[in-house]
Amino acid sequence: MRQVLVRYRVKPERVEENEELVRAVYEELRSTEPAGLRYATFKLEDGVSFIHLAIHESGNALEKATAFQEFLKELGDRTDEAPVVTELDEVGSYRLVGDSSEA
Repeated sequence: MRQVLVRYRVKPERVEENEELVRAVYEELRSTEPAGLRYATFKLEDGVSFIHLAIHESGNALEKATAFQEFLKELGDRTDEAPVVTELDEVGSYRLVGDSSEA
């Protein structure tokens, strides 16, 4: 199992665009329902920083998503702070991420 945390900061004028691209990824994931993927995106309190948490049981279904490839296309242009990718080693968790449709 691979667990990854990605953090980056977008330019203030590109926040809405970034959110739209992220939402498109979730729309595709809901329609394709890739097995073995848990994925969540959060916008931080500053309004311009984002964190993505991906848990892959095997492979990387996220990279295969067309909307995710579209999200990555101009990421460098949208950001003030480039993405930092951190591999995570789980010590413990409890109901970490639920389905957002449940809320």
